[in-house]
Amino acid sequence: MARKILILGIGNRLLCDDGVGVHVVEQLQQHHPAHPEAEFLDGGTLSFTLAVPIADASALVVVDAAQVAGRPGAIELFEGEAMDRYLAGGGRRSVHEVGLMDMMAIARLSGTLPARRALIGIQPQETGWGEWPTAEVAAAIPAACDLALRLVEQWQ
Repeated sequence: MARKILILGIGNRLLCDDGVGVHVVEQLQQHHPAHPEAEFLDGGTLSFTLAVPIADASALVVVDAAQVAGRPGAIELFEGEAMDRYLAGGGRRSVHEVGLMDMMAIARLSGTLPARRALIGIQPQETGWGEWPTAEVAAAIPAACDLALRLVEQWQ
């Protein structure tokens, strides 16, 4: 079986905008369920079980709520080493970054870190209890989906 580009949405869907990565992957699954080059995976709040799908991927796109110093719903793309620097940069900017850094370290140590990798960060507004993203962050979901699909097209 050909290795696919893994689009991994992470987040806690019970914490408003924190779940935006999961919502992006959900929308991609609904509108592009049989995409020939991509696999869409809800990574929730991360687990070491994700090491296998990351290792099996030809490339990796992670979508997550992240502090990108913009207005709520702002999207920023970090590719390759820029993603590594963002995750390693001072201060935690997402509740998942420690887990994501751990996952990247496991992949690097095992020699399975995809050379092509990117983080699509979406600026949250509210990360308190709530099942749905705020209006500003929800409005960014289609653009984040488009950006993920553009990366898939570029990386084929």
